[in-house]
Amino acid sequence: MIQDYQPAGPLWLSAVIAALPIIVLLVTLGVLRRSAHLSAALALATALVVAIVVYPMPVGLAVNSAAMGVAFGVWNVIWIAFHAVYFHNVTVATGRFDTVKSVLAGFSPDRRLQALLIAFAFGALLEGIAGGGAPVAITGAMMFALGFPPVKAIVLALLANTAPVAFGGLGNPLIILGRLTGPILGMSADEATHLFSAMVGRQLPLLALIIPGFLIVVLAGWKKMTQVMPAVLTAGLSFAVVQFLVSNYISPSLVDVLAALAAMVALWVLTRLWQPKELWGFDGETVKSKADGVGTQARRHGALYGWAPYIVLIAVILLSRVGTIFKGLPSWLDLTKLLQQPNIVFTWPGLHNEVIQTPPITAKNTPYPASFTIDWLYSACSMALISAIIAGLTMGAGVKKLAQVYLATIVQMRWALATIMMILGIAFVMNYSGATQTLGLALATTGVLFPLFSAYIGWLGVFLTGSDASTNSLFGPMQVISAQQLGVDPTLAGATNTSGGVMGKMISPQNLAIGATAINKTGEESTLLRQTFLWSLALTAVVGVISLLQAEVLTWMIPTR
Repeated sequence: MIQDYQPAGPLWLSAVIAALPIIVLLVTLGVLRRSAHLSAALALATALVVAIVVYPMPVGLAVNSAAMGVAFGVWNVIWIAFHAVYFHNVTVATGRFDTVKSVLAGFSPDRRLQALLIAFAFGALLEGIAGGGAPVAITGAMMFALGFPPVKAIVLALLANTAPVAFGGLGNPLIILGRLTGPILGMSADEATHLFSAMVGRQLPLLALIIPGFLIVVLAGWKKMTQVMPAVLTAGLSFAVVQFLVSNYISPSLVDVLAALAAMVALWVLTRLWQPKELWGFDGETVKSKADGVGTQARRHGALYGWAPYIVLIAVILLSRVGTIFKGLPSWLDLTKLLQQPNIVFTWPGLHNEVIQTPPITAKNTPYPASFTIDWLYSACSMALISAIIAGLTMGAGVKKLAQVYLATIVQMRWALATIMMILGIAFVMNYSGATQTLGLALATTGVLFPLFSAYIGWLGVFLTGSDASTNSLFGPMQVISAQQLGVDPTLAGATNTSGGVMGKMISPQNLAIGATAINKTGEESTLLRQTFLWSLALTAVVGVISLLQAEVLTWMIPTR
């Protein structure tokens, strides 16, 4: 099958038809307020009809692409999202989370400062080392367990999971972008990755400066935000400065980890010296001062005791990535290489190279590969499972208890898992039929405004796939090629695809499903979507404006080879 990106004639009409699965998904979920799994099922059926009838895609290829999307969702998304929730459930079942509550009360009883520490700083750390749905699942569940209203807890987690996403999973989105576009740009993958990392590091820090204040406004309102301005500025500045420095001068793999740690340490130091004059809590809640909580010595003991599971999680994942972070290690020290050995790589039968992509999506007619990798041990998903087992055993849970929690988590997440599988099925059907590329090309016809709309192309990709790495795979080459044709700097276009995609993470249906499950609110995904959709559009517009200014006025901000 040769992809046709204008099957209905005019590009605008083809784009409208291509968007039907997305329209069905948004209307059923956000307007009709149906459950995420029902909305995803209807959207998947729509995607299959559009692919088969309009594009036209052979029935076998359409069904096969949906099947690969389901399998991709199981391994690359569900495996980590499920074990992120399982990890949290283990800490609750063993009583460790009660200690974490006491430690956080020792940090500050003020709900605004707790949100900054957990949703913004700690969430960024989880995004940096694991990615996937882990930050939303773990930080949302933590805040809910601490007494935050359930929906508010997940909304905050979703909004905070913006600034770090481009460098999530130890820089994986930018590494993938560099590999795919390096040949197009006439440079090595490492050179391209460095350029994109530097460019994103000159966009997202501007957002990181405002995200902490934005979070508090959503949580408590503008006036209450101004009362904690020292904490807002501390979190934003510490994160943004380190994000810029590491992305431009060290490595994309370490950006989130170091920036998040800087924000956490800076907030901790600030709260030792300053607390808001008026402590703030939710309506009807009595917020006690630190003096009414646990003693200093008890908090110090509790900090190590309560946070031990998270220390295990961070240590296990970082050890598994040691070869990525430190190049040239002796083979006996390079755990990364050892863990990658059992990987299984195969091409998807009946789909691999059966679809031909055409310009301008690719430079020339190119077979669309359909390869699948199962990295049993190296995957951050598996590391989350291993961490949960190690942490559980060291906390005295026992094998039987861990198994019981595992089964309970399956029951808890059953509908979220079904939603994720169908959403990825939709994404793959649209990708292989050419519908997604049609939408991207329609947005790319905006001429001088291309840098602005480039952000929305990335936004669209992450909305569909839930992954910034996936949207770079999907739209990265097209963005670079389109930029070259329009006379826009291709480094800027690729970076904006990444930065704009970040803002689609908060409304991706699979993330909404993960968040709803983490707070035991399966079926409330539509509520989460309504509370984040407009913020997502607005923040993507901010990225687009920054990109447009960098293309037309602030050209000195674009890194050169």
